[in-house]
Amino acid sequence: MKPIDRRTLLKSSAVLGAASLLGTSKSWAGANDRMRVAMIGMGGRGGSVMKTVADVDGVEVVTVCDPDENRMRERAGELEARTGKAPKREPDLRRIMDDSSIDAVVITCCNHWHAMAGILACQSGKHAYVEKPISHNLQEGRLLVDAARKYKRVVSGGTQRRSHPNFQHAIKLIHDGLIGDIYMTRWLLPSHRPSIGFKKPEPPPSSLHWDLWRGPAPEQPYHANLVHYNWHWFWDFGNGEMGNNGSHSVDILCWGLGRDKGLPSRVKAAGGRFGYHDQAETPNTMTTTYTWDDGTMLVGEIRGVYTGEPRRWHFYGTKGHMEIATGGLFNVYMGKSKEPEPTYKAPQEPTKNFRPIDRIQLSNWVDAIRAGKPEMLNAEIEDIHISNAFCHLANTSYRLGRELTFDPKSETFESDEQANQMLSRSYHKDFQFPERV
Repeated sequence: MKPIDRRTLLKSSAVLGAASLLGTSKSWAGANDRMRVAMIGMGGRGGSVMKTVADVDGVEVVTVCDPDENRMRERAGELEARTGKAPKREPDLRRIMDDSSIDAVVITCCNHWHAMAGILACQSGKHAYVEKPISHNLQEGRLLVDAARKYKRVVSGGTQRRSHPNFQHAIKLIHDGLIGDIYMTRWLLPSHRPSIGFKKPEPPPSSLHWDLWRGPAPEQPYHANLVHYNWHWFWDFGNGEMGNNGSHSVDILCWGLGRDKGLPSRVKAAGGRFGYHDQAETPNTMTTTYTWDDGTMLVGEIRGVYTGEPRRWHFYGTKGHMEIATGGLFNVYMGKSKEPEPTYKAPQEPTKNFRPIDRIQLSNWVDAIRAGKPEMLNAEIEDIHISNAFCHLANTSYRLGRELTFDPKSETFESDEQANQMLSRSYHKDFQFPERV
């Protein structure tokens, strides 16, 4: 396969400022106009989201993007069978940003591309839906928020439980003060992962644009444990289980604690990769404790080997305790009572899968774009940046092997050069990340 010519990834701020004004063909147009959307990342999650986006009223998926030509071709075929129209195929996401006919992008590629793709979308005048985690490191997340604000784009995160009626009802009860002031929250994520073994470096498949897949990550050889899923367990590309499904877990607690709570001042994570020895770098088991200056605690636990414990979220308040289960079913225990209150229940039975919830969330994003009101979003990008930052803080503490002191206002570690270096990363010379947007 012929390599794609690399171009300058980021232009001058003056040119980008002009692009944000010209941007797409609409600023936004009328409610009956079709929104033209490009899908970036055509893996399992991308394929599922693509079908959901295509079903949203007034939306047309016109382009699919993936550096794997085979996977891109397969998803394009699925979309054509579903809609009767063949989408354009483009392996280089940067070329999508050059297409002024595209109004918005849905980003479901690998974590190390999320924030950069989102920022480029904002700078080219496009709205963005960014899957979790919305960044590979904390600094990227803040820059993505800054880009959404500067270029006045509607940017949503992909933590779809914020659109689930059961979770919404539970969180409203907490915000209304049902269980009093929250002094502690806790989540438990049982997520068994088998060994991935070892794969040797080898030439990439002829169907894969390896330079585009690797993108902003440091130069390194291809091996089969990276493409397509196990990249989650390598620090250059993923954020371990903490960033994978832990991002969903911690987001519920951040939502319940409220936007004003912000980030903690101390974090301590401990764990390891237990049960086997393999090529992966990230822990399969980890417990993290976050503490605020007022003593409030948030505890997150990942069980990656074996456990009979179910997935749960807990809120402990001065008047009672709420336990939320998968699907948003919840129980409330008031005072000393060990029996759940019969009055407080989830409004509906859990869905069999998350497709209906994905549709609510994506429709919410589209509605906010049409209205020109980011405040309508269920998962507004700054809220998701804050919750994803918990994942980055935990991973930093784990990798350094010690408790860290954090300044929530500056989003930096206090007098800790080693930890502050991990707020960002080294980028490939052909895909440099901007220091500001």
